[in-house]
Amino acid sequence: MSLARRLLSQSTIIFGGRLFGAGLIFLVQAFIARFWGAAILGEYLIIMAVVNLVSTVMPLGFQTVSTYFAAEYRARGDRRQFTAFLMRSYAHVALMFVILCLAGPLALELFGLGGSSLAQHFMPVALLGLAAAVVYVSGNVLIGIKRPYAGLFADGVFRPMMMMTLFFACALTIAEPQQSFGTMLWAVAFGYLAIAVGHFTILMLSLSRVEDTAPARPAEVSRWWRFATPWVLITIATDYFFDIDLLLLATILEPEELAIFGVCTRIFALVSFGVSAVYFVTFPDMFESEAKADRQAFHRKVGEANLAASVVSIGLFIIVAAGAPFALSIFGPSFTSGAVPMAILCLALVVRALLGPASMVLSIHDRPWSSLPAVALGMVTLVIGNWLLVPSLHLTGAALAALIAITVWSIGLWLIALRLAKIDVSILQWLRSRRAAVPAE
Repeated sequence: MSLARRLLSQSTIIFGGRLFGAGLIFLVQAFIARFWGAAILGEYLIIMAVVNLVSTVMPLGFQTVSTYFAAEYRARGDRRQFTAFLMRSYAHVALMFVILCLAGPLALELFGLGGSSLAQHFMPVALLGLAAAVVYVSGNVLIGIKRPYAGLFADGVFRPMMMMTLFFACALTIAEPQQSFGTMLWAVAFGYLAIAVGHFTILMLSLSRVEDTAPARPAEVSRWWRFATPWVLITIATDYFFDIDLLLLATILEPEELAIFGVCTRIFALVSFGVSAVYFVTFPDMFESEAKADRQAFHRKVGEANLAASVVSIGLFIIVAAGAPFALSIFGPSFTSGAVPMAILCLALVVRALLGPASMVLSIHDRPWSSLPAVALGMVTLVIGNWLLVPSLHLTGAALAALIAITVWSIGLWLIALRLAKIDVSILQWLRSRRAAVPAE
């Protein structure tokens, strides 16, 4: 099957599943606002932001590069390295969970958060982080061995279904909002752990997809760390950019404004997955081309993926700009004030898609640390932008600060990849190649 047809079929199914799951999460958040109020919705969004950040740190970056190494070891038939990589990844998760349970409450007290909602719900938050970390490792590995549906649907489909069910079970049986919310967090934590165990079992049953034909050699531990360590920071700053932003804005915005902006960022996360689905389908092929030293095929696949991602991002921006007022009205009349900020946020997605997957290309070319200056510049820009724009422009200022920060770091990454890897990962490269392919009249 051609890349274009596979992108159309697989990415459409993946995005459809993610859309279904994210729609359920969207409704859960709307019901929290309607049943329990905007203040509890704000607590929920802050708690989930912390869960996302904790679960990203737990594997110590190994989940962020697991798709690459899984695809490489599958291409080489190196099951020994593949198994060693898996064991190291899950060991990190277990160790960090123990450290979190021991040091987490002390850290909250140290930062003056001993009486916060986060401290009150610490154990379900820790269990949610553990479950999410396991799912992230298992999911990315399954994507690398070309099982994208199995890799993505545990978090994208089954977790939202479980959350919707447990929300109604708690909301309809427990009248007091805070007690009902706390019970839901515990139930969701154990439910997500069950999903994580099932996901891990699917991965174990898929090990036969990686052949055992390569000669035995020592585990590439130093190589794993060289790739994974910077990707902890890169992933936190990119995939969980808005979780960090919510924590920064918690001291600037009013609780209701924070809830509105949090909903906008969650819708943005859903929209951005439409672009990510394109890369999820194409990354394993890129990695295999690089592993086989087929540079022409690698460049072609990067260009095709980038074109598809750019087209998808522009289409999604148009849809969001038109549908944002209706989507936000589900949460309540006051939430419609987030329509313009949400459209601004989706412009950032277009910028990111047009400039291409520079961080991944730098890692493939054994320069994973090279991304960090641009990422750091983007985070500094975000902090400054929030400080300058949010007090006067509120929600619109928060969205503009995010757009400027993402644009700054995306341009920085593109320039670094162009200079160090000698690859233009932006849409400009595809346009130039198409122009060169047209015969002169």
